[in-house]
Amino acid sequence: MPRVWLRAAFGAVAMGVALGCAGAVSDLVGNRYVPAAVCALVAVLLIRPYRRRTELGLVDALRGFVTGVVVTGGSAVLVLGAGTLAGWISWGRLHLGDLLVFLITNAVIATLLEAFPEEISLRGHTWTALRSRYRGAIAAIGTTLLFLVVPGLSSLVQLILRPSSTELSLVPAGQDPVTYPILLTLFGFTLIAARQATGSLWTSIGTHLTFLTVNRLTIDGATRDTGWSADLASPDVLLLIPGYLLLAAIAYRILGTARYRARLSGSRRSMA
Repeated sequence: MPRVWLRAAFGAVAMGVALGCAGAVSDLVGNRYVPAAVCALVAVLLIRPYRRRTELGLVDALRGFVTGVVVTGGSAVLVLGAGTLAGWISWGRLHLGDLLVFLITNAVIATLLEAFPEEISLRGHTWTALRSRYRGAIAAIGTTLLFLVVPGLSSLVQLILRPSSTELSLVPAGQDPVTYPILLTLFGFTLIAARQATGSLWTSIGTHLTFLTVNRLTIDGATRDTGWSADLASPDVLLLIPGYLLLAAIAYRILGTARYRARLSGSRRSMA
């Protein structure tokens, strides 16, 4: 195996260790904030010494993050809005106070536990390692395949740290072993498209956080006390989730192409 693949795999291992440590810690503390902070800290300590900020794409934070939120959120509004107009989705009563509390707490926990550490490990380190040798398509496939092994690695690490806390599994508890990897694959490609579109990892982070937030409102709203929940007419309506991910990926490709053409045009003008 070429060394570049070993370096790339380190990103998945780092995220698996970070998530496994967070899972082990969650059994010892009474809140979700400490495990989330542990996950982010472990990922940063493992990845950051080997990569500069620019290599990881930690540049243009505000614009990159806002782009990720707007593109993903806008895609979700269009697709889920169409589903609502078609009668496939009905929305419960809005409780603004509860919704604001959910949005704030979810933003903190989801960013620390999932969005930031996963992006810095996979679309940051792993993508950069593979892109140093391969073209975009191979790097994207390799990064996404390594993304798929993270849940299994994290359950293994948690099992080693606290044998009684979990069982070895390739997918998170409660997830379907068939549909989850399929959705994760599409999600992984969308996150890579997000980074390519702007050159900023913060676009991937914004995309990741928005995806988690939208899904927890629509799928798990009632169980999470989000203050606003959706009722789906049938399980088939869940196909709207990959639908808005696909729309976001297309939007990122368009943005990326426009960015490339603008840079190419600027280079030609500078040479003239």
